[in-house]
Amino acid sequence: MSNAKDVDAATWHDEVLSSSVPVVVDFWAPWCGPCRMVAPEIDKLASRAGDSVRFVKLNIDEARDIAIEYGVMSIPTIAKFEGGRLVSQVVGARGADALSKELGLGV
Repeated sequence: MSNAKDVDAATWHDEVLSSSVPVVVDFWAPWCGPCRMVAPEIDKLASRAGDSVRFVKLNIDEARDIAIEYGVMSIPTIAKFEGGRLVSQVVGARGADALSKELGLGV
């Protein structure tokens, strides 16, 4: 079971934009091979971070408008939101340590 919660267009605002803690969003799709490779790395980060960071997954096939709004052109895209704003993002599969460093998570 994944440590990242699935979100969709209906829950996006409450789970991501209104969060009181930073949120890491995994923009993915079921047909994306690299997305399947990065999912366990996201789970590792979620385990390390505990409650200090929320981790969610957004299926871009089901929430295309949100992906377009944030300029997601390629997946996997891993994005960090703070205070409802996109503050950093990484495109492509990475290991947990590289993601932590590139997103400034410190975990």
